[in-house]
Amino acid sequence: MRVVRSVRELRRALGASRGDGATIGLVPTMGAFHEGHLSLMHRARERCDVVVVSLFVNPAQFAPGEDLEAYPRDEARDAALAAAEGVDLLFVPSVAEVYPAGDATTVTVAGMTETLCGAHRGPEHFHGVTTVVAKLLNMVDPDVAFFGGKDAQQAAVLRRMTLDLWWDVEIEVCPIVREADGLAMSSRNVYLSADERRRALALRAGLDAAEAAVAAGETDAGAVAGATRAAMESAGVEPEYAEVVNPETLTPVAAIDGDALVAVAARVGAARLIDNTIVRVPAGAHPTGRPTVACNA
Repeated sequence: MRVVRSVRELRRALGASRGDGATIGLVPTMGAFHEGHLSLMHRARERCDVVVVSLFVNPAQFAPGEDLEAYPRDEARDAALAAAEGVDLLFVPSVAEVYPAGDATTVTVAGMTETLCGAHRGPEHFHGVTTVVAKLLNMVDPDVAFFGGKDAQQAAVLRRMTLDLWWDVEIEVCPIVREADGLAMSSRNVYLSADERRRALALRAGLDAAEAAVAAGETDAGAVAGATRAAMESAGVEPEYAEVVNPETLTPVAAIDGDALVAVAARVGAARLIDNTIVRVPAGAHPTGRPTVACNA
């Protein structure tokens, strides 16, 4: 595996492969690799001839007072893990390389970034995400970019951005990787004490309650969100949000009549955690939540 730190070096390294018609996969990360990151690299290795992993803690997506300085960093460990997954290029740019002097352009996706995490972390967060991903897509020019399913809002926003800007890149969203007890893997899990780690399972408990409610025939989105919130509170965690939205547009839904995204967030100790699940109305369910009764003619 080769480590590169400049866009010029990155493009030079990719030039020969691109000329040979190789497919290029990009896994954008902020480092502090866990099994979720490694699963993205593994998937990229399966699909692409050349795998590029970017490692960049993006200051533009942290609001004032958030954990930019405390965010876990260990480049040597991350490089070893990436090499073991068969990554070809590890791109580790400096802040000055990504945001050079005079940098004045940002990318904004309106209508999808003001809700959920955007409503609680402020507009800086998604403006920073979309801008840095736009820069990385331009730097690498991949055929496929791989993202984790835990950040469902991010994935939906990036799909909208690439569609609107006519980027010839596929956004593949890979399944959430969880600990054995159901906690979604996150670099911020290292912030949790033993007691906080136990309480963090409230997010999974909330999603389990949502899934159980829908499986039982509940289609009222407000009732499903209420069950989610109640389960989290019973487990000792106050939700930052627990919402049921359209998985593509992120707009709230009143009734679940197809796939719906149940998204949750909560602060547990110093960690802000997110999670989600897709719920589907069982076949034969009535829009009111009552089972459909078939009548003989």
